[in-house]
Amino acid sequence: MRAVLFDFDGTLADTAPDLGRAVNRLRAERGLAELPIEQVRPFASSGARGLLRAGFGIGPEDVEFARLREAFLARYGEAVCVETRLFPGMEELLAELESRGLAWGIVTNKAARFTHQIVAALGLGDRPACVVCGDTTPHLKPHPAPLLHAARALALPPQLCCFVGDDLRDVQAAHAAGMRAVAVEYGYHGTENGGPHSWRADAVIARPLDLIAVL
Repeated sequence: MRAVLFDFDGTLADTAPDLGRAVNRLRAERGLAELPIEQVRPFASSGARGLLRAGFGIGPEDVEFARLREAFLARYGEAVCVETRLFPGMEELLAELESRGLAWGIVTNKAARFTHQIVAALGLGDRPACVVCGDTTPHLKPHPAPLLHAARALALPPQLCCFVGDDLRDVQAAHAAGMRAVAVEYGYHGTENGGPHSWRADAVIARPLDLIAVL
């Protein structure tokens, strides 16, 4: 392996507290009680679609979805990195990768306007060798296009990269791109895809630093 690519929400950073706050702001505006963050957390890797399902029980097929989605994204954009933090052990992992001369980057379905704000607020600066967002290519994961775009940005063949993620879509995208897939036990996982041990990843890790043994 010459490079490690990370999913963002639920893999590199714990963004659920700020995503949950945006959901609860919308609920409060509609006279609804606040939801515990742990109730919202499993949906955080699914973006607005998952979070609106958690907060309001609606999906893209509902007439209110588009309006609520825009309102949610507006609330989230006002406070994207208040409680968001790198997962415990992630900074140590990134430093270890850098010390070994391995490039690392981010491939996320999150929109660029949020991702770049959070990357800067977390103090990551220009450390990622690439940041591929949900609007970088015409396709979202599980399509391989974002991962292949990252490999081109790194000037590496896909088979020399591994992709680390917390959702079934991450594993599917990695396999479709010809990359090794590593699933994490500590992430959000969604609610309909089983657990990471059922996704046929090449490896499953419990903590960020466990990746070193896999590499």
